[in-house]
Amino acid sequence: MKCSVKAPAKINLSLDAVKKREDGYHEVEMIMTMVDLADRIDLTLTESGNIKVEVSEGFVPNDHRNLAYKAAELLKERFDVRLGVDIYITKCIPVAAGLAGGSSDAAATLKGLNRLWKLGLSLDELAELGAEIGSDVSFCVYGGTALATGRGEVIQSIPSPPSCWVILAKPPIGVSTADVYKRLDLRHVEHAPTTEMLKAIEQQDFKAICHNLHNVLESVTLDLYPEVRRIKEQMARFGADGVLMSGSGPTVFGLVEHESRMHRIYNGLRGFCHDVYAVRLIRSTSSC
Repeated sequence: MKCSVKAPAKINLSLDAVKKREDGYHEVEMIMTMVDLADRIDLTLTESGNIKVEVSEGFVPNDHRNLAYKAAELLKERFDVRLGVDIYITKCIPVAAGLAGGSSDAAATLKGLNRLWKLGLSLDELAELGAEIGSDVSFCVYGGTALATGRGEVIQSIPSPPSCWVILAKPPIGVSTADVYKRLDLRHVEHAPTTEMLKAIEQQDFKAICHNLHNVLESVTLDLYPEVRRIKEQMARFGADGVLMSGSGPTVFGLVEHESRMHRIYNGLRGFCHDVYAVRLIRSTSSC
């Protein structure tokens, strides 16, 4: 038996860190939505009882460091599954990009194995398990658009923003999320207008959404990595309606309402950055 699951990337329309928690994490308020840049997870049932992971990109780990492996291992141990699985991950989402590629792979693996191993778990149960793997996994299980609180694992689904183009540009660097949060000084940041962004999305007001884009982690990443700042400035100069860094970076995205302008921005950015994508917002995810 086989199953294929899409694992879409996410962007943060708003990211705020409210306070430092006693467990070392930050209390966050994030508004996230998915775009149609996706990895593909192919799952094949085996009788061996083993978990095997292969990845199309050679530099991505295929052992317990891989979040899809962790997802399979968690389900297997928690529910005493005797069967095994071969997992093949076709990577399209850039790695260490602030787009939740690994988390989405884990969420897709949870959903696919729930069917293959006949576990009968609800989305809520899968999201609860996902929170044990990583902060973004719960959101990726649900998909769509959501307000995430806690350390990112408390998910409240909200309406999707109005349809638009999304330009993604990633410079050839990796950013450590843990390091960015460690350097974040909450005494000297401008907090995100989360309430205003929620209202803009509810009213389907594209201009207000662009106006309220905000990510407190830019205060760290843009200073550490000037190339991220340059891409953000170029994207705005080329005419994107709204520009923001996603997650802890380094990927920058631009929201673009009109297709003709999207092509101009995409072509302009190709001169500054190799990894550039023109995608659409999506309202739901595909499952096997």
